[in-house]
Amino acid sequence: MPQRTDTFDLGRLGLTSGEGRRLDLHAALGAFDFGGQKYETDPPLAPVRLDVSRTTGNGYALRLRFQAGLHGPCMRCLEPADPHFEVDAREVSQPGSGDDELTSPYVTDDGELDVEGWAHDALALALPSQITCRPDCAGLCPQCGANLNEEPDHTHEPARDPRFDKLSELKFD
Repeated sequence: MPQRTDTFDLGRLGLTSGEGRRLDLHAALGAFDFGGQKYETDPPLAPVRLDVSRTTGNGYALRLRFQAGLHGPCMRCLEPADPHFEVDAREVSQPGSGDDELTSPYVTDDGELDVEGWAHDALALALPSQITCRPDCAGLCPQCGANLNEEPDHTHEPARDPRFDKLSELKFD
């Protein structure tokens, strides 16, 4: 099993200004609570590629890339959904003074990169507004709950408008 990297000490790379490194690590992504449902990540320990470049003034330009999927219920029809996503996230941490300061919430003051937190948040930002079993999922019938993917011609008699019930009692001679 690959070794998990929750945090990474950027200082131990010993990069000088303009120098960069590419690292292949493994980060735990964790589960998601999305729309009131629980979604498990696949794989739970994802291989991630981390590109680190040293900027001038003791800063870093960072890029994180990986692929991951989710397992959980479709938000439209409640059948199992297994979408996969490609994540490409970038961060800049350029500590300094004044208006030109850029800080990343994933890099601490002592140069520790929170790989696990960044990977989890980057996947969360890559998610669509709804997790579905397929892009054209038709969902469930709002009246009876039938799966409209399995019964595409499913229909119901239109309901009578209760405001006109008294009119049906009229008798014409």
